[in-house]
Order: sequence, then structure tokens, then C-alpha cells
Amino acid sequence: MRNTYLKELYAIAKEDKNVLSLVSDNGMIVYDDFRRDMPEQYFNFGISEGHMVTAAAGMASCGKIPFAYTIGAFLAYRSYEFIRLDVCLQNLNVKIVGIGAGVTYGYLGPTHHSTEDIAVLRCLPNLTLLSPATPKETKRLVHYAYEINGPVYIRLGNNLPSELYGEGQEVIPGKISIMREGEDIAIFATGEILYQAIEAAEYLHREGIEAAVISVHTLKPLDEECVLKVAQRYSLLCSVEEHSILGGLGGLLSELLTAHGCGNKLLRVGFEDCFAKGYGTPQQVLTANKLNAESIYQKIMQECK
Repeated sequence: MRNTYLKELYAIAKEDKNVLSLVSDNGMIVYDDFRRDMPEQYFNFGISEGHMVTAAAGMASCGKIPFAYTIGAFLAYRSYEFIRLDVCLQNLNVKIVGIGAGVTYGYLGPTHHSTEDIAVLRCLPNLTLLSPATPKETKRLVHYAYEINGPVYIRLGNNLPSELYGEGQEVIPGKISIMREGEDIAIFATGEILYQAIEAAEYLHREGIEAAVISVHTLKPLDEECVLKVAQRYSLLCSVEEHSILGGLGGLLSELLTAHGCGNKLLRVGFEDCFAKGYGTPQQVLTANKLNAESIYQKIMQECK
């Protein structure tokens, strides 16, 4: 995911000198090519995330297109006021890129987890919120962020997953993607936990339950029309996220279904008003918090009984 982002940003910046890369103590190794080939478009602010966001706002006011990149927890939480007032209130063309979505930095613990960022950022006016799961989604959504004029937050994992999209299958910004067909239930997922959701759907298949799996890579604006069409087809819906169920994807779906008077049952799978427990690889932390594929499958099976 990170490498896909860097390659796409590099290609965009090569073609458009107004595109700037801002980092906060992330310049070693991963940005070597960018720094070497386009030094005038590269700025390292050190461990000063708020200053980076404010500087990005200033650059955008001068016609530049800054991509401000660092660990998501330090952007969404530490820099929240700067994102709110300097970027969103002014509706400036700043792209904020948070690496380490969910429990990507499993060995570093809750200080480095981004498990509430969707909730705190999606309420900000003018902000587009993107949460890609695969390399193909990442590539398309980074370019989409460049194309639109206004604040964007891109939520990235860092686990270099394999591609889930088939050849010829498109990623359409602003629309949900059907990753697996199924007749019995629908599972909505956002970010890299999509891989766990698809594996859980395979477990369900062995039990005779066919689950559709849907990637919600654009969280704001949500593809309300298509989500409601899915809700008309399935009585049981499930949201899966590497995030708190309060205010995240499950919250988005709950609000939409309630507003339209839908009678679906929605099972929300994520962190249940708690911080992640345990340290280790992302997979180990997901397993410890019952967010791995087998645990997702078991939670859905309980609802299907």
C-alpha cells in the first residue's frame, strides 16, 4: 500500500510541478527516489505534524497541491485542529495521507494505532475520506485525490497485500465495489481488513452460507444509492472494520439505514468501544482482538443461527 502510494505520487509529481510531497520524519529510504529526483518538491518537517499541515494549507493557498504524509495516528489526532481550521474550514486543496491504518503498527501499540480516525475526521465539512484496501484501489484513489479540488484524507495500511481485483474490474471513486457475490448476507468492509472479510466469507461458504463482500473504499461521500440497493436485497448486513464500531463504517451504515427506515439487522464487527489489546504483527493483534477471519466468521454464524 505504501509503495503503491509512493509510486503513484512520484508519477503524478513528475508530470505536475505544483504537486508537493510533505513528510514528517518519514524521509529516510522510502522517499529516496522522490527526494533525489524532485528535491524542490520535497519538504521534511521532522516530528512536527501540526506545522506540516499548516504549511500545506499555506502552500495550497498559493496554488500548490501538497500531499502531507505521516503516521495516521499523528495526523488524525495530534494534528486535528490544524486539519479542521487550516485545511477544511478554508476548503483548501490539501491531501492528507495517513499511513498505518488500524493496527498496522502492531508492535508499537495503541499510541500508533489508527482505530478512531474515521470517526473523528468524517464529521469535518469539505473533507473527502478515502480508505483503500488493495494496491489497485490505492493507485486509483491517490490519482482521484489529485484530480479533485479540496481537502482529502487517504487512510493507508502498510501490509503490502496481494491484489483482490480481477483483471478488468474497475475501481470507481465514490462507488462501492462488489468483491464477492453471495445470496444470503452482505458484508461491508473498508481498508485492509477486507482480506479477512473475504476469507471469512469462504468459511461461511463451507457452512452453506453465501456472503457477498463489498469494499467501501470511499467513506465520504458514501455511495448511499448502492448501499440502499444492497439493503433491499439482504435482511442481514455486516460491517467489518479495523476501527471502532462507534463512528466508523458501522456507524455510517447505521445512520443511513435508520434515516431511510430500513429494517435490516446490522452486525457491526470492529473494536467495541475499546483500544486494541496485545502487541505483535498486525495479524497477531487482529487475532487477539477477535478481528481475524475465523473470528469474523464465528460472529456472523452466531447471527445466522
